[in-house]
Amino acid sequence: MSYDCCSRSSLRELSQVSLFLKAVADENRLKIICFLRKQERCVCEIVEFLNLPQNLVSHHLGVLREREIVSTKKDGLKVLYSLNDKNISKTLKFLNFLISKL
Repeated sequence: MSYDCCSRSSLRELSQVSLFLKAVADENRLKIICFLRKQERCVCEIVEFLNLPQNLVSHHLGVLREREIVSTKKDGLKVLYSLNDKNISKTLKFLNFLISKL
């Protein structure tokens, strides 16, 4: 994939990368990403893993969802969270392109 940092589409991608980096700049959000690497999880499992109040975990998950870093699906009454591999991969490829030009 070829990128031009000055094109309109690349400028949109720069904005997306910036928002992605802001979202993952939080330690608890990084822990959530790490926890979701191997399998999808419900909020109750993430709360237990982080040892944080449920409302705070829900806030962090909301930020990750808004940035399309995690995806959700319903399983009965539970909401399961998983990593959005496609979006993460796309963002990291563009970030890698930017860094490789330094």
